[in-house]
Amino acid sequence: MQLTGLHVHPVKSMYRLSPETAAVHPWGLAGDRRWMLADPTGRFVSQRENAALGQIRVGLLPDGALALTAPDGSRIEVTAPAADAGDPAAEVEVWGTRFRAAEAAKEAHLWIAEHLGDYRLVHLDDPRARPVDPEYGAPGDTVSMADGFPLLLTTTGSLDRLNELIAAEQDGDPADHQPLPMERFRPNVVVDGSAPWAEDGWRRIRIGALTFKVVKPCGRCVITTTDQETGERRGPEPLRTLARHHRLLRKAAFGQNLIPERPAGVEGDVLGTLRLGDDVEVLEDGAHWTADGR
Repeated sequence: MQLTGLHVHPVKSMYRLSPETAAVHPWGLAGDRRWMLADPTGRFVSQRENAALGQIRVGLLPDGALALTAPDGSRIEVTAPAADAGDPAAEVEVWGTRFRAAEAAKEAHLWIAEHLGDYRLVHLDDPRARPVDPEYGAPGDTVSMADGFPLLLTTTGSLDRLNELIAAEQDGDPADHQPLPMERFRPNVVVDGSAPWAEDGWRRIRIGALTFKVVKPCGRCVITTTDQETGERRGPEPLRTLARHHRLLRKAAFGQNLIPERPAGVEGDVLGTLRLGDDVEVLEDGAHWTADGR
């Protein structure tokens, strides 16, 4: 098996970057989801509520700064704020977990308001501030502002099978089905060469020189029905077919969440680097996830 896709989403729910290499930190790929939008209550905002987020193109600049570009060509550069530098901090929330994040400058909020709505742009200046779900992680495991875990893995084998199932259930000629692209699922790493749904049984894997715990299936939401190039909702797929054919832990599921392991003798924030073409090996399997969560 091989690593054939790497994706970094600097701002939660905005457009992706697809580098050929990516450093791995304990809380995720370097630069992945260290920024997000928060509503006036502090709750995170995603494409679930506002599909237009996905149309904002994002560039990563030195020192964690952002360059945001709207569909109309309007562009702004945003310096990464930090509470220890005196920038204002806000209490924000992602799926019930509240933590502190630094607020971007007022000019950024005005730009966001003009293009997306009444939201604040915040930066996770302390990536150790948010723990992963203790049911699935170990003490000290942390995550960026991703939904739940440091990395999300998907496989081309499972996507091919899902597209076959969708085509078989379409009215008319299955050949008319336009296959869903992997970008609908917003993964960090994409693996080629495995059997469909094989990743559901993995417990621990190696990608290149790094190892990862495979901790939980990814329950999917309305974002998967959203065209990531146009921002349009495209109907019930793939949620309808996943709900019929691939339910895990009471949810339509696609992909597996990963937590990186620290290599022996490696200190600091960078655990190693992933590269397209890296070999992928299953070190432990036998995981069993039921449809009803029992």
